[in-house]
Amino acid sequence: MTGTTRGPKPAGLTRLFLRLPIWLYRWRLGWLLGGRFVMIRHTGRKSGLPRDTVIELVHYAPETNTYYIASGWGEKADWFRNIQKTPKVLLFTRHKRLTAVTHRLAPAEAAEILARYATLHPASFRQLSKMMIGEPLTDTAADCQRLANAVPVVAIAPMD
Repeated sequence: MTGTTRGPKPAGLTRLFLRLPIWLYRWRLGWLLGGRFVMIRHTGRKSGLPRDTVIELVHYAPETNTYYIASGWGEKADWFRNIQKTPKVLLFTRHKRLTAVTHRLAPAEAAEILARYATLHPASFRQLSKMMIGEPLTDTAADCQRLANAVPVVAIAPMD
């Protein structure tokens, strides 16, 4: 069962601020954001036009070259809804651009990925969980599972 996230999608100045990193990637300056962010270029589900979104990287698995991201605004995030319709994306990292395919993780697998993030970035995990579900969570297995039940986690893997 999937929970809901709190708060409306960003609008106005907040939306503008959150979209500024897109220009860094477009100007080939995404490396300025460090290794914790990636940009995905996905296809609009209604328009069919390319759309760009910069998202914090939850985990990177170098052995499979797989990137994991979470939807802070849950299932109502436009980028998340777009990749449900068209899972093929372009992924931009600090130094790479690759064609990839996305898939949503099951809650148990998502909890494992979130636990890794919570261990490495406990303060960020508390802040982000508060923004996403309304209360700060810790790195316990139960809290990571609660967040995984409420927030979609997506794997992005290169296409062969």
